[in-house]
Amino acid sequence: MVTNEDRYSSAAQEDRCAPRTRITIPAQLRISGGRPFQTVVHDLSLGGFSAAAINRLHPGQRCWLTLPGLEALQSQVVWWDNSIVGCAFDDLLSPIVHDNILASHSGGGVFRTTA
Repeated sequence: MVTNEDRYSSAAQEDRCAPRTRITIPAQLRISGGRPFQTVVHDLSLGGFSAAAINRLHPGQRCWLTLPGLEALQSQVVWWDNSIVGCAFDDLLSPIVHDNILASHSGGGVFRTTA
């Protein structure tokens, strides 16, 4: 089991000051040196995401998330727990790109959470 200390000890911590939005987006994830696999993004922020990953991934692994209609976004694994992976983007998403992704997949326009 991954502890909170394990989740946040990585040098590439997710930007937790950015609002996180729960969402369901089909996507592809590719780990460095591997083949892409289908996943579902469960939450998204300017700084990172969490997604389904059946196989164990390890903090520090490089990966690329490809969302529908976008180029692959480079990120780094921060934590893996019970088939969910949390990753931090190497470069923060543009707020405009972030809002467009949410608008495209929320079905009800753009919204931001406060927690």
